Amino acid sequence: MKKLLFAFVYTALAAGANPVLADDADIIMPLLAGDMKKLAVHDAPQATSNAAFNLADGAGTATLEDYRGKYVLVNFWATWCAPCRKEMPHLSELQKEFGGDDFEVLTIATGRNSPEGIVKFFSDIGITNLPRHQDPKQALASQMAIFGLPITVLIDPEGREIARLRGDADWASDSAKAVIKSLIESRKDS
Repeated sequence: MKKLLFAFVYTALAAGANPVLADDADIIMPLLAGDMKKLAVHDAPQATSNAAFNLADGAGTATLEDYRGKYVLVNFWATWCAPCRKEMPHLSELQKEFGGDDFEVLTIATGRNSPEGIVKFFSDIGITNLPRHQDPKQALASQMAIFGLPITVLIDPEGREIARLRGDADWASDSAKAVIKSLIESRKDS
């Protein structure tokens, strides 16, 4: 009887060990349509990197750990990347609508991108509300297995990667907005 009770308790604890992930996946999957069908939602949360990246305008460095407590959509991009240019206004719209205490779009130019080139890139396409952070030596990108650009990673408030999208996407689509809105609302309800 003790073994049966132990097995029951162990199973219950294991099943409930990560309720946030199950909730996040359950929330995300039914909302994927259009470009968002390319969003690969992980079966289990994945660790992110602790590598530092450069903050915009020489303001120092940060790590993804600094963004804990909110959902973060991290977009790895480059000034020479045509799909990045197409996608950036969509990310800007997502930040405008949902950015705040519960969600943030974090843009990180990876590789050789001069600060001046990044400012020009943002100016040319009218982006004023996204950060111009850099990962010039690709330390963060390498540790996050970023191969090819753009790649966008969705991180939960505990700092774990829960989904990833390779290539550009319409992040201002109804599907993308529904995913972000539902995640934010589910966190507030818990």
